[in-house]
Amino acid sequence: MTSAERERYSRQILFAGLGEAGQAQLLRSHAAIVGCGALGSFQVAALARAGVRRLTIIDRDYVEAGNLQRQWLFEESDVAEALPKAVAAERRVARINSGVRVRGIVADVTHANIAELLDYDEAIQVILDGTDNFETRYLLNDCAVQADIPWIYGAAVGSYGLKLAIVPGRTACFRCVYPDPPQGAQPTCETAGVLGTVTATIAALQVSDALKILSKSSDQLKARLTTVDVWSGEIRQLDPPARDPACPCCFGHDFVHLNGARRAPISLCGRNAVQIHERARPVDLRDLALRLGTIALVRSNEFALRVTLDPYELTVFQDGRAIVKGTTDIGIARSLYARYVGV
Repeated sequence: MTSAERERYSRQILFAGLGEAGQAQLLRSHAAIVGCGALGSFQVAALARAGVRRLTIIDRDYVEAGNLQRQWLFEESDVAEALPKAVAAERRVARINSGVRVRGIVADVTHANIAELLDYDEAIQVILDGTDNFETRYLLNDCAVQADIPWIYGAAVGSYGLKLAIVPGRTACFRCVYPDPPQGAQPTCETAGVLGTVTATIAALQVSDALKILSKSSDQLKARLTTVDVWSGEIRQLDPPARDPACPCCFGHDFVHLNGARRAPISLCGRNAVQIHERARPVDLRDLALRLGTIALVRSNEFALRVTLDPYELTVFQDGRAIVKGTTDIGIARSLYARYVGV
């Protein structure tokens, strides 16, 4: 640790639970954040400020004005540039802490790419969940259990949130706790709203668990299911869930989500939008902008293209993936994609 680093992190070093040895571990550590929205953007900033040396940020979406109320890392300029969240986060971290090596990846995490996305220089030591859907969380769980990487589950909606640390081989895995996804319509930030204070609270708890793991203080990690309601003020900590000997994932090593057996061809983004991720080849965004510019308003940069097709909005990424905003009808989304991008 250099003298400049010792000064920068002096208040953390003074904390007995971390100390100089723990800070030195953070300066050699590598964390991955999957999903850089309300939870993930806070996690990224907190980990960067804490001195975690390497950050891998993976997100499939772009910054919108409606994000700014709770997604602490972004600014109005990111909205104006229509920046992907992973790109905006990478740029912001470079200004927060130049000593952090950060890589922002604009991608939708799938069974086909998750192993590659989470393989970077030095082994990732912890994964933080910043996602907004059970499909990706089951996939993260499969990957984490197979690779023996701890991960920190988190979720928030309205004024309520929850957090659970999952350490393969030691604690219950995600499928032990949630053998199957919840049935029926679930509240989302788009239907029930969300307070920025609850996302910050849950993300802070996730980061605290991650710091214990990264600083080699995991003996202090209590894998309790923690729930918080910032409006009512109620905080609950349940005893750590027991591992299920019948769990097909952590006991049976049957990784159905990782092998693609449960992969849906279309996933809804939960905000009156449909994501198309069936095309597995890149798109020439410049050529597409020229073609679509003759019939509609187009905004584009090197990362993505956005075209307004009233009442819809189509955002196309370099890898061929697209988000169709203004509908939850998969047929309409597929039709728009085929008509304006191709098949």
